[in-house]
Amino acid sequence: MLFFNIVIVGLFFAVLSALLPFFIPARWSLLSKLTHFSLLGLAGLALVMSGFLTLIMKSSLYLTLSPLSISFIKASLHLDPLSGFFLCLIGIITIAIAFYGPSYLKGYENSKYSLKAMFFFTGLFLVSMSLVVLANDLFSFMFSWELMSLTSYFLVMSHYEEAETRKAGLVYLLMAHLSGLCILFAFGILVKFGNGFDFQSMQAAHLPIIWANLAFILAFLGFGMKSGLVPLHVWLPRAHPVAPSHISALMSGVMIKIAVYGFIRFNFSLIGQLHWQWGIIVLFIGSISAVLGVLYALMQHNLKQLLAYHSVENIGIIFIGLGLAILFICKGYPMLGALAMIAALYHSLNHAVFKSLLFLGAGSIYQSTHEHDLNLMGGLIQRMPQIAFFFLIGCVSISALPPFNGFVSEWLTFQAFLQVPLIRSNTVRFIVPIAAAMLALTGALAAACFAKVYGITFLGKPRTDRVAEACESGIMMRFSLGLLALFCLLLGILPTFLIRWINTIPMSLLNVGLAPNNLNHWLWITPIDPNVSSYSALLVFIGVIIICVVSWIVLRPLQHSFSFKKVTAWDCGFGGLNKRMQYTATAFAMPIRRVFKNIWTVEELKTNEDEPKNKIVVRDMSTYELHVQDNIWLYIYEPIQTVVDKISKLVSYLQQGNIRVYLAYSFFTLLLLLLVVL
Repeated sequence: MLFFNIVIVGLFFAVLSALLPFFIPARWSLLSKLTHFSLLGLAGLALVMSGFLTLIMKSSLYLTLSPLSISFIKASLHLDPLSGFFLCLIGIITIAIAFYGPSYLKGYENSKYSLKAMFFFTGLFLVSMSLVVLANDLFSFMFSWELMSLTSYFLVMSHYEEAETRKAGLVYLLMAHLSGLCILFAFGILVKFGNGFDFQSMQAAHLPIIWANLAFILAFLGFGMKSGLVPLHVWLPRAHPVAPSHISALMSGVMIKIAVYGFIRFNFSLIGQLHWQWGIIVLFIGSISAVLGVLYALMQHNLKQLLAYHSVENIGIIFIGLGLAILFICKGYPMLGALAMIAALYHSLNHAVFKSLLFLGAGSIYQSTHEHDLNLMGGLIQRMPQIAFFFLIGCVSISALPPFNGFVSEWLTFQAFLQVPLIRSNTVRFIVPIAAAMLALTGALAAACFAKVYGITFLGKPRTDRVAEACESGIMMRFSLGLLALFCLLLGILPTFLIRWINTIPMSLLNVGLAPNNLNHWLWITPIDPNVSSYSALLVFIGVIIICVVSWIVLRPLQHSFSFKKVTAWDCGFGGLNKRMQYTATAFAMPIRRVFKNIWTVEELKTNEDEPKNKIVVRDMSTYELHVQDNIWLYIYEPIQTVVDKISKLVSYLQQGNIRVYLAYSFFTLLLLLLVVL
């Protein structure tokens, strides 16, 4: 019970972080912020401790509560390695936000938006996410799930007076509740055949194939909608840009992983026998999500919207791993299924860390420049050097480049792909190589995208006066980013320890994990066999350091051997270089936009002025804007929106505001009932 006690202490701190600020006078805003984020940090620390201890001790604990005097509603909690892993994930990001928040929210102190309301919903948001991964019955799971959706909705609506925020909040709320409805129906099928609301009864259920397929489809729709899989992703690029940056980090880094947890719990623990066709579906949707997510991200010039689309990409990579896990398990290779599951779980943690780092970095940039548009930035490396360094680590990590963490999880996923020839199925052998190629394409496009992001944002010349006057963020904000950057490095160069601990999750769910001989060496990752594949992240890191040091030692003396003269760059006779001669984010992505032109709907806006009489003089004579729209929204969701609007207008005619009309409704309804009864 010790681990459960630590969890309960963490939840208690989270509840206090939501409530205590209301008892602090408004004039003491600094004390209110420090109280909230200090308690939030303590809650995150408790969650990390309990989750980590559960993971390494391979514990499985139960706790039953009776909140209502109804016999069939008994809220029960379950803490096992899978729950412990996701508690660690929640706690790590919460700790980083606890350091980041007080300085970031300085701009809200004298604004019209309520900090206390934000604190209240943030604390409840943390409680709800923790309870979802602890839930052991339908009532507690769905209550926590809906609480998570509602609290996150109010956090998205922090800037409620802006029209874009209200529109994004409405889309998010509708899809969140539709997601909950699908999940409720999926659990309802398990309850029907398991004759019980607790997860143990559901595990004992024997589902006919038709009902099993229906339960899987409903669960995949529900959890896929919440996690942001294509084509259910449309709420993500709308909600994240309008939310405060630390809330975006919680939602993208943590909340969508709670949906991953739900999918794993439902399919690998509750539903019973898996079917290989499900693996094909998950693999296909995951691959499409990864490619389309990164392609849509490449076209964005709003930094937070770009990061939101990259969440779609990385969720696709996670579901690729889970699809492979289902395939291997169903085809009789459970150890390879464990490898694919470990790759998906490792990438879930990696994405939580580097995506939170990037969102918090975007918040730091916005606080200093008040800009989200990449085309209005530039030259920030000279004004925010530490933020630029930490943001660079996030860019390298999300691009899956060694020696940082993103490379390890994607490398493990590719190792699982390489074992597919063992499966004797022509369908699998045809589809899986295509998925592997799509994953490779995703990695290349992600590197190109973040080369654009970093180059346009931090290099070159400032494009606006506000960017030119930017300054470094507060020390606690920099510390928070530095902490997450350190995690990116540690998860990249010391992955063997974490893989050994994560291996307890497939052991508890599948009763099989990676071979013990492959986990004993702390320096080398050998997921299959040392003779087949191995990787030493630490040696790669040491090699990079040695190359940098040797290069510096060799080139430093040569610098004094030659005389250099600094001159102005040749300007082709047009005058001095200026900010308009730089690449923009739009221009950087133009070649890729032309290659994949059928994927988007592109709207180009050009305005031209009269040319000057002296054509030798170059002036700002034209402007150019490019708007790239999501075809999935245009061709799927907008027609639905149009139909709903028309139906709403028809229904609105019933609301006449006339008492005689309402009495007539009642009269004819009574007549109809009499006819039916008689």
